[in-house]
Amino acid sequence: MTANLDPRFEGYIERSAAFAQPVLRELRRRVHRACPGAVETLKWGMPHFLYGGSILCGMAGFKQHCTFGYWHQGMEKVLGVHGRKAATAMGNLGRIAGLADLPPAAVMHRHLRAAMKLIDSGTPARPPPRSARKERAVPADLAVALAKNAAAAQAFRDLSPSHRREYLEWIEEAKRGETRARRLATTLAWLSKGKSRNWKYR
Repeated sequence: MTANLDPRFEGYIERSAAFAQPVLRELRRRVHRACPGAVETLKWGMPHFLYGGSILCGMAGFKQHCTFGYWHQGMEKVLGVHGRKAATAMGNLGRIAGLADLPPAAVMHRHLRAAMKLIDSGTPARPPPRSARKERAVPADLAVALAKNAAAAQAFRDLSPSHRREYLEWIEEAKRGETRARRLATTLAWLSKGKSRNWKYR
């Protein structure tokens, strides 16, 4: 075990679903082949790879799919057609249910090298936070529902501003009354369990 490898990675992979294990091991192999200096670590409970002290990329295994994503925002332009699945799951490659869902090894190697160059360039990986951003107002129907559910109300207050905004935008984007009512009920159920809007992908 070299200094760049984190023994917790293997434990994470072994605890993952059977279908996910070969996917995660292949992703790990590809990262180290493209970036021999990548350093493994766990962030937010998921395997990540550091390059030059910055996050290069990360991966995760869920019950029915895996994900893989690059950290630098500039990779959205680099990925092109290979990044179009991002809307189906967190990360850049969408839902990965097996090795066949991975980009060709040579293509992924080029993407990883491009991600390294972006870090070397010194350009910010993420846009600076908008500290003065005004928090979105809570709609009346959600406010009434929260007033009747103490557990959900407390969980909502405990969320970060960005996680509260995810719930608010989800509810307000509903086009039909039935959809809004259903999302409102789901919001209360998830909040009562202390879950964020995108808890399935975290």
